[in-house]
Amino acid sequence: MNRFDVIQGPLVTEKSQLRKDTERTLCFQVRPDATKTDIKNAVQAIFRVKVESVRTANFVGKLRRRGKFAGYRPDWKKAYVKLKEGEKMVEYAQI
Repeated sequence: MNRFDVIQGPLVTEKSQLRKDTERTLCFQVRPDATKTDIKNAVQAIFRVKVESVRTANFVGKLRRRGKFAGYRPDWKKAYVKLKEGEKMVEYAQI
């Protein structure tokens, strides 16, 4: 798995921006089969920062309906990446 395949993109929400400003934590959508070690190595390689910890959360796809047709959205995984003290905060425009 390539380091650019691990991280699918940043999650830019009010909650993630608040965590970024107060807790030095970045939020990414990652591959469902990615491990914490894969995520840590990918963030350190792409952004050239030191990672303190990685927390992950798995989300099950919701049922969605269009008239009589029903289907499920895909399952996905979110990663909270905390940077070490003294590291420069990453701006998402650098991706």
